[in-house]
Amino acid sequence: MDPFSKIEEVVRSELSSSSHDLEHTYRVLRIALRIAETEPLCNIEVLRLAAMLHDIARVKEDTDTARKIDHSVLGAEMAEKILKELSFDDKTICEVSHCIRAHRFRGNERPETLEAKILSDADKVDAIGAIGVARAFMIAGEWGEPLYMDFEGEESYLKNTESGRIKDHKNHSPNVEYEVKLKRIPERLYTEEAKRLAKERTKFMEGFFARLSKELKGEL
Repeated sequence: MDPFSKIEEVVRSELSSSSHDLEHTYRVLRIALRIAETEPLCNIEVLRLAAMLHDIARVKEDTDTARKIDHSVLGAEMAEKILKELSFDDKTICEVSHCIRAHRFRGNERPETLEAKILSDADKVDAIGAIGVARAFMIAGEWGEPLYMDFEGEESYLKNTESGRIKDHKNHSPNVEYEVKLKRIPERLYTEEAKRLAKERTKFMEGFFARLSKELKGEL
């Protein structure tokens, strides 16, 4: 079995969450490779490995009742072990590990390498647009969030978070997530291609949530 087939097998076994599953992994990989076409200095092997492994610890974080696990940190550790077992060289393992540690929107580590910036951008682009809307409601369903809530501002949201995580999902909703995170994603992108992709996707989301609000109020 070639290394990438083995990695796919391991990732498939780890990811059971409907919003962070193997389909999400492959969407991020495709977006990352599309961005890389405009970045000739990118190390494609590092990028492919990082994209495949970036969410490997996501389910472990989501099911951690102590809320101590950061999937970007644990995922990097898991990836290092997997890549060592597959006999990748230390430099490649180190670069992939950094990509994974730095990909998270609410994480503490920022991407320093081109590959890390592309992975970060690809993961964020997959969180917006039509897919972003679909995923927002999938996640809301997983956590029992309401369909819609009036957005009471940043201060109210921050009171409901701890270390970047939602404390009470009953006080969170897809439109709030849009206001505090998703519509701000273009500001956090590094590559020009990702910014171009994000422009159209965020325009779609803005229209969707504006219409959702009107429909819920009976205005449409």
